[in-house]
This record gives sequence, C-alpha cells and structure tokens, in this order.
Amino acid sequence: MEKLIVIRYAELSTKKSNISLFLKQLKTNVSFTLDEYKPTIYFDKGRMFIETSYINECVEKLKYVPGIQGILIAYKIKTDVDVIKDTTIDLLKEKDFKTFKVSTKRSDKNFPINSMDFSKSMGAHILKNIDNISVDVNNPEIEVKIEIRKEDTYIYLDEIKGLGGYPVSSNGKGLLLLSGGIDSPVAGYLAIKRGIKLEALYFAAPPHTSKQAQEKVEDLARKLAKYNNNINLHIINLTEIEEALYKDVPRDYLITILRRMMYRIATKIAYKNKLKCLVNGESVGQVASQTLQSISVINEVTKIPVIRPVVCFDKLEIIDIAKKIETYDISILPFIDCCTIFVPKHPVINPEIEKTIEYEKLIDYESMIDRALQSEEIIKIKCDKTNKFSDIL
Repeated sequence: MEKLIVIRYAELSTKKSNISLFLKQLKTNVSFTLDEYKPTIYFDKGRMFIETSYINECVEKLKYVPGIQGILIAYKIKTDVDVIKDTTIDLLKEKDFKTFKVSTKRSDKNFPINSMDFSKSMGAHILKNIDNISVDVNNPEIEVKIEIRKEDTYIYLDEIKGLGGYPVSSNGKGLLLLSGGIDSPVAGYLAIKRGIKLEALYFAAPPHTSKQAQEKVEDLARKLAKYNNNINLHIINLTEIEEALYKDVPRDYLITILRRMMYRIATKIAYKNKLKCLVNGESVGQVASQTLQSISVINEVTKIPVIRPVVCFDKLEIIDIAKKIETYDISILPFIDCCTIFVPKHPVINPEIEKTIEYEKLIDYESMIDRALQSEEIIKIKCDKTNKFSDIL
C-alpha cells in the first residue's frame, strides 16, 4: 500500500479541448510550490498525483495553490475486490467515528461490479467488521471514497478543501493597484484565483507618505505572494504630481484627477511589461471616487481592461476575505497612503468629464508622468523555502 496525495481539480474539469494547457500550468505551479520536497508529480484529466515522503508538509503548501478543489490523502492499492475490502477495514480501524458513508467511482468500466453495488457491498462489509457504527448518507462523520481504476485503486478517507479557481498564469498577467487599504489586497487575491498572475503597483509620496506606509504595502504583497508564487512590486514616486494638483486644481476634483493620473501611469507600466489588465479594489459607492460616474470619468484615460473583483461586495464581505487571507491586520495599521493625504472634505461624487479635462490642463501632467516613471523602483517579493521574502530587482 502506497500513501500519496491526490489533487481533485476545480473548474478545470469543465474544460474540454484545452484542458491539457490548464493542467500543465497547474503542474508547473505545484512543482514550484513543492520544489524543496522533490516530489514525483503526474496527472491525467481526472486527477493529479503527488508522491512524496513529506505528506503533511506538502498538504500545507498546496492549500495556497489556486486551481485545486480538493487535496486528498490517498492509499494506492491493487485493483482487487478482496484487497480493497481488507485495506479499507485496516484504515478505518485507525479512525474514531460513529457514522460513515461509502462513495465509489468506477473509472475502469471493465471492473465487474458497478459503482452503486460496490458501495452497498463495501458498506455491508464495514458494518460486519467494525462494531457500534452506522450508515449516514447525509452527514457522515467519515466518508470512504473509493476510486477504481484499471491497474490501481485509490482509497480516500480525508479531504482538505482547496482554493478552487484556475491555476495562476493560466489566464494571463495583470497589474494590481495595491494601496495600504483593505480592499485592494482582497481584489488581488480574487484575481489570482481566476488564474491571473499579478504584478503590483504602489504609489508613494514622500515626505507625505512614510517609509512605514511602503513597508505595510510590501507586507501585503508578501501575503499575496503565497498564492501568486512571487510578485514584482513597482514603486512610483507621485509627490510632484500630488503637490501640483493640490496647488492648482479645484479641491473637489482633486481625487478624481489624481486617480486619472494613477491610471495613466499604471497603463504605461502594464504595456511596458506586457500585462493584459489592471486590477483594483474599487467597490461601487464606497467612496466618492467609486460612484459609477466617478469610475466612468476615471476609466476614460485608459483602453486597457480594468478588473474590479470586489466591485459588488459590501465592506463586511471584503473584510471577511481579508481576514481569511491574513491581510486585514496589516491593512488597518495607521500608516496613510497617497490617496488619503489630500482628500478634500467634499470631493465631487458626480464629476463632469468636460470639467475634469479642463482642470487637468492647469498642470503639465505629461512631463510629470514621465518623471514619475523614471523614479520607478521594482522590488521582487518572493517566498523562499522558509516563507521569508526578499530581494530587489
């Protein structure tokens, strides 16, 4: 009997002619994540199999890999009725339970007993050999899953829920506008789950923003790197642009125009690095710059797709995810970002595009954007074998 890990796919099972592309990407990501344990990995359209001497350590790592629906601790045995029954009893005798259920999947249609009949026979065999237990098909304490294949049979007693979604990089690459707030890290996490490999962009405005504010964003990027494998964090100095806007632009339009400047810069960085979309944490109506009219006016400066994963989430829903991915406690640290510094008391909530364009002409923003891009610093945030993060490109 061989003990191994079996991965059950998420939405990948719905793919048809191009499923092999997604599975190859998932294998690449799993290999990257488990590299230190040197596992043997092979797969077919139904399952991925991982042979390793470090079962528990690998399972913990796999919890952070998108594209996995379930992580199964499996026991691989010969496809033989008596061997299956004997092995199942041996495994169950190590468990403490009162109710159970048997589920059989017969991948080998030449096996002489169909799935339903084998489950019934197996259930009767378990009841006969283990005392004081009963069958519960609706809410069992333990579910015995048996997958019968041509040469080997797999028995599963334990399944750990995976992240679901698509493998990272299977749907291209994008640029996350990462602030120090609660929303943008959650948006990044949700985009990663959809198979988008992310780089991140942070706007600093020293001396108005502190070094601690940037370190806070780096910490948020480190949390996302667990799911993304690594993240290139682009740092842009926005001080000149912010000070010019504060000096020359009507205060109620300041945030609208600042966001347009950010989108222009983000678009240039995305094109330069062959990133196919922008990702942000906008949620409709949450603040003045996130009304539908504001979003429309701000979005007008870019032709690249803008993905807003939390656009219809309420704040409590976003906070719940932030806590799950361990970004919430970092996001609420009291170090303000560049969007918070110059927020007017009464920002416009329904900006007019004509006025916006007119006010932008009050500053030489194109040359300022060029200088901001020249200030770019890229920090490569990656997870080493001890989950520490480091390195500057």
